[in-house]
Amino acid sequence: MSSLVPIVYYGGLTVLFFFWIYGIVSFVLDLKNKVIPGIIQYRRGRKAQKEKKEQEEERDEHERQLY
Repeated sequence: MSSLVPIVYYGGLTVLFFFWIYGIVSFVLDLKNKVIPGIIQYRRGRKAQKEKKEQEEERDEHERQLY
């Protein structure tokens, strides 16, 4: 009976350690494949909107100067 306790204890620790590592790896892969590309795409979109707005302002200013 006394030899069963350490086996169950270390077996339980091994299982918990496995799921702990699995969670960390899943989190890192989610960051790499979803969060970081999403942030990059968001920043590109904001930059494109800013450039488009600046072009429209320049065009409006040019039109005002023509009249």
